Amino acid sequence: MIVPEAQRAEAGLSEDGAAAEEGAGSKKTRKPSRAILIEQIRAALDFSALTAARGAHKVVLVYPAEALNAVAANALLKTLEEPPGAMRFVLASGDAQALLPTLRSRCQPVALAAPAREEALAWLRGQGVAEPEPLLDACGGQPLRALELQRAGLDAAAWRQFPQWIARGDSAAVAGWPLPVLLDALHKLCHDHALATLGAPGRYFPGARLAPGAGLARLTEAAAWLRAQTRHADHPWSAALATEALVQGTRARLQPGP
Repeated sequence: MIVPEAQRAEAGLSEDGAAAEEGAGSKKTRKPSRAILIEQIRAALDFSALTAARGAHKVVLVYPAEALNAVAANALLKTLEEPPGAMRFVLASGDAQALLPTLRSRCQPVALAAPAREEALAWLRGQGVAEPEPLLDACGGQPLRALELQRAGLDAAAWRQFPQWIARGDSAAVAGWPLPVLLDALHKLCHDHALATLGAPGRYFPGARLAPGAGLARLTEAAAWLRAQTRHADHPWSAALATEALVQGTRARLQPGP
């Protein structure tokens, strides 16, 4: 199983394995990577060259596949096209369009539908999520991601108030949110503002009163600005300053222009 170093514990993998996959370099001197790195793919390719000891088949699971950085993805291409013997690769992804086209072209797609809403809500309640409906809406019906939000410190009340916090520029209310989570929420808020502008109900913030005043042109610019900020979400700068900049920058862009 190949996962980003930051998700090893979540996947039930030991931290010792990360050092073996990633080679030299002290993990104590840097943040755990949220990307799948070239060293991990090299370790998987070394594994693919070994003879199976107990069974006829070997499988490498890459999850989430969209976490492959460009160098790692390109290193995988040749083996993915012609896996040795009974070797198989499973690239599991919640956003297949984020994968390189050259990767997608070498794979057989298998679409897995999200569970029914009531089934997902019942599962989340069983995981200890007291009011799962807003968090499930926040994640587009994906219960695993809803559980991740809850474990990151978000709850139903916080998600409901998020549009008002941004409208007021209240960065203190989201000060503890991880930057990738905050950026994702801002993207979704921008998306629902666009729906409100078109007279459609919100997808991620259903029932929220979103002002459509910015107009589609400004909302498109806001979405592009947020995409640019996403590239820097894992940089080791001041989280407080980054949060303030994201909240105030988004608030300004969601308001009508001069």
